[in-house]
This record gives sequence, C-alpha cells and structure tokens, in this order.
Amino acid sequence: MLRNRFNRKRTGKRKVYNEINMTPILDMTFLLLIAFIITFPALQNGITVNLPQGKADPVPVQKEPITLSVKAGSIYLNKDIISDEELSLKLAEAFKKDPDLSVLLRGDEAESYGRIMDVIKILNRLNIKKISFITETK
Repeated sequence: MLRNRFNRKRTGKRKVYNEINMTPILDMTFLLLIAFIITFPALQNGITVNLPQGKADPVPVQKEPITLSVKAGSIYLNKDIISDEELSLKLAEAFKKDPDLSVLLRGDEAESYGRIMDVIKILNRLNIKKISFITETK
C-alpha cells in the first residue's frame, strides 16, 4: 500500500499521537507571568504621584491604613477620585469603626501646599491624629 509524505494511507486517516505538545501552553504561561509582573506595581498604589524627597524612619503599621493621594487638584481615596464632602463622610464612617485609624498622605510635589492643607484640615476636623506623609527616599 502506498503512503504519502504525511504518513497517511490513501484513505485519509491520520496517525494518532498520544502526547501533548507543551510548547504553546508554556508560551502562554510565560506571557501571562510577564503581564502580571508588569501590571502588579500599578495595581498596588493605583495613582502615580511624584513624591518629594525626604528622609525619615519607616512608620510601623499594624492595620491596613487608608491611603489619600493629592494630585492635580484632585483627592484620591485609595484608587478612587473623591470630593472633599465625600472624603469627610467616608473618613468619619471609618473613624467610627476604628478610632485608631491611620492615614497615609501622598502629595504630588507639584501640588500646591494649600490643597494638601485642605486634606489635613478635613483630617483634623474629624480628629484623626495618625497621619503619615509619604516621601521618596534619597
């Protein structure tokens, strides 16, 4: 019986292979791994802020703090943009649940001092005393 170059009989049946080609699976796994490595730092902080330079000892944090970012005149609570009134309401609610609430304040170095002071006034009005200013280390 004659066979063609693809190892098939003239009937058109193909030879059955009983092994899995792992190359496409490994390629896809490495692509996903690289995608997660690249996007994870962006997910961690959420808002890109040019922090001012400074030197200070790290602040020990026992609980998950609230992160406030001030950039381009806007206030971000964790990753979400928020108005001053909404910030007051959400912080008051969080402070009622946890009177030992700590806040991390990230202010863009190009941001005006007055806008950052507006956020500090809100924190002071709510009697939140544990405020940490985040800076880049030199």
